[in-house]
Amino acid sequence: MAGMRSTSTKRSWHQLHDHAEERPATRACDHPGCSHAGEYRAPQARDRLNQYYWFCLDHVRAYNAAWDFYKGMSPDQIEDEIRRSTTWQRQTWPLGAKTGNRRFSFGIDDPLGVFEDVAEDLEKARTRPPTPEEEAMTVLELTGPVTLAELKAHYKKLVKRHHPDANNGDKDAEERFKRIGQAYKVLLDAFSA
Repeated sequence: MAGMRSTSTKRSWHQLHDHAEERPATRACDHPGCSHAGEYRAPQARDRLNQYYWFCLDHVRAYNAAWDFYKGMSPDQIEDEIRRSTTWQRQTWPLGAKTGNRRFSFGIDDPLGVFEDVAEDLEKARTRPPTPEEEAMTVLELTGPVTLAELKAHYKKLVKRHHPDANNGDKDAEERFKRIGQAYKVLLDAFSA
């Protein structure tokens, strides 16, 4: 029985060795006049990217260096191709165009209550009181991000408009003037932090 194993092992090894010698011949380089093996593929043309030339290493390097995918295309065609390439040649449309800007009214089945905390946090975020900086921006009638120079210029304009001397001692103007000063200080502190 031991003799049979070694014989079958020898046969298997010989069979493998025989198959190794029967390898297919390598293809020749497609470059005219080259006798080296063509081991490296290169696309034939822009419209035939799945059909290949087979080159040796030197000729594939030369072919790749001279390859120009956009050769023969106008600037508008090149721009269109680049834009299509950014989405992998898939159709796109403006946001909301396909859905008609409708809101979805489906719920999530959440038997374990995993998303309840998220919903509560979102509701709290919507109803949370404004931060001191947000209140100061409202008092100063500012929106969006502002620079320090814009803040100072807007502050000076509001101070001139609401100064008590400019409003004949009006108490409402005086209160507004004080609130503008406090809001300005809050925002200056936020800029220096």
